[in-house]
Amino acid sequence: MAETAELGPGDLIEVFKALGNPARLQIMQWLKDPEEQFGAYEPIADRQAVGVCVTHIQAKAGLAQSTVSSYMSTLERAGLVRPTRVGKWTHYRRDEERLARVARAIGNDV
Repeated sequence: MAETAELGPGDLIEVFKALGNPARLQIMQWLKDPEEQFGAYEPIADRQAVGVCVTHIQAKAGLAQSTVSSYMSTLERAGLVRPTRVGKWTHYRRDEERLARVARAIGNDV
């Protein structure tokens, strides 16, 4: 799907399913302000540029690594986060353009 394409019903369903889990919704809220929410963790890379290391998300959430990896994959499939590999670590940041398109679709179609 092109970046400028409007979201269809299937896209919105994936977004709603991803955000329907309280832990995934909480992670998205944390990623909105990574400096404040993850300031206690020594950054591996620039949080604004590449996002938050998955190990820091796991530590803050207090969940198993496999659970957090599964949650992040779900958010990625829904197009809500973008992964960036830094060495052996994966970092995640919100896809603000996609989130804006989701908000427009909800305002226009729901």
